[in-house]
Formats: sequence, structure tokens, C-alpha cells
Amino acid sequence: MITLTDSAVSKVDELLSAEGDEDLALRVSVRPGGCSGFSYEMYFDNERATDDMSVAFGSVYVVVDPSSAQLLEGATLDYKDGLTDAGFSINNPNAQRTCGCGQSFS
Repeated sequence: MITLTDSAVSKVDELLSAEGDEDLALRVSVRPGGCSGFSYEMYFDNERATDDMSVAFGSVYVVVDPSSAQLLEGATLDYKDGLTDAGFSINNPNAQRTCGCGQSFS
């Protein structure tokens, strides 16, 4: 299961608060596609499947489907707010190779 850094939790919490729906969670998934084979997908979701995995980081809930959870085991979601490298990034030890844009892996 993926973990979130303190800065990622803070930013996700801020974005969730702006949405105004207490049932929303951050869904992180891995989908086939991208230039290296798999790509990450993150969005707010209020639906849960019975086999979804969920973990709380303070008031932020992260939901992952079982097949994505295998590919995200040991991964970390971070958020940076600076002049360079701003935004969310995933550090995934399971990725053997990544593309130049950093959005897909294999």
C-alpha cells in the first residue's frame, strides 16, 4: 500500500476541504498505458468496492484497488511546492524503469 508524506497529506487535505464532501477519499491506481507500460491515476472518489484497501493519514483516506496495491507496495506519494518539481510525485521502488516524463513506469 502506498504511503503519503506529511506534505502530501497536508495538500490532499486542503484539496478535499475545498471539495466540501466528507465522503471523498483519494483514490490512487495503476492502469495499463503510458510510454513505459503503466501509468498512475489519482482522483477523489466517494465510491468503494468491497475489495478496496483503505488507509487513513490523519483525516485523509487513501483508497487503492487490489491489483494496483500490488504495484504500489512500498511506494510514497509526495508533494512539493516550489519553483522546480512542484506538484505530486510517486516514488515507487517497484518501478524497474520510468519514462522521461515521469508519468509512467514498468
